[in-house]
Amino acid sequence: MSHNHSHGHSHEPTNYNRAFIISVALNTGFVVIEVVYGLAANSLALLADAGHNLSDVLGLLLAWGASFLGRRQPTPRRTYGLRRSSILAALLNAILVLVASGAVAWEAIQRFAQPSPVSGSTIIGVAAVGIVINMGSALMFLSGRERDLNIRGAFIHLVADAAVSLGAVLAGIAIVTTGWLWFDPVVSLMIVVVIVMSTWQLFQESLNLVTDAVPAGIEPLAVRTFLAELPGVSSVHDLHIWAMSTTETALTAHLIMPAGNPNDAFLVQVNQQLHDHFGIEHTTIQIEIGDPSYPCPLAQENVV
Repeated sequence: MSHNHSHGHSHEPTNYNRAFIISVALNTGFVVIEVVYGLAANSLALLADAGHNLSDVLGLLLAWGASFLGRRQPTPRRTYGLRRSSILAALLNAILVLVASGAVAWEAIQRFAQPSPVSGSTIIGVAAVGIVINMGSALMFLSGRERDLNIRGAFIHLVADAAVSLGAVLAGIAIVTTGWLWFDPVVSLMIVVVIVMSTWQLFQESLNLVTDAVPAGIEPLAVRTFLAELPGVSSVHDLHIWAMSTTETALTAHLIMPAGNPNDAFLVQVNQQLHDHFGIEHTTIQIEIGDPSYPCPLAQENVV
């Protein structure tokens, strides 16, 4: 048997420090403004927005910390470094959004039973500022949302806040024009539904990565078929595909090649094709000749 490992590609995560600094500063200041004016206007929509923005600040700090830890170099004890922290941050970020949404929904339901007078004009002015701040912050993470689940978590958090602010503006307009106080909790509940729907996928994806499921976008059967159809390969077993971080995927596989390991160029080519076709960057491939006298004791046909 022979073992070969190759990952000749750069995995340095994109540095979003500037985006995190600006977003955290703007959102922290806006939380203070919304709490002050929300209490003054007696508006659930503004206070809900402030609570969601506070969870947003915590989520941004969480994502920022994970982004920093992901760039730490491996050690003899932590051979992969702290890349996996980005997956945990994405999961916690999703949980934060869902918990905050639940709190807003509960308060909105309470407001139906005990409606209170609110200042619609104050709601409109403050929430409009929130739309600008949150959308501006979200745009700074726009480029990284597709390739990094951790950055996507920050992006969704900010877009969700912009949606809450938009809902608050609409509630303020409705209250000013009609005087109907129930618009405030109704709009809050509608926003909660939108946020939960957009966050649920992030929660599922991050939970899957934490439990070492094959990352979304990679079809394990296609990977197995690709390896099985390589020249000289008679079968494939012990194929495992998992996420090392929110941006890096790893693979291990045993290839049965009766003629033996062709050469290192073969493995280099396989590693490159796995990277180009499936986005798998860290690969470890074991070549076996299929000698029945020395069967691989861990041989399995399952893909993890």
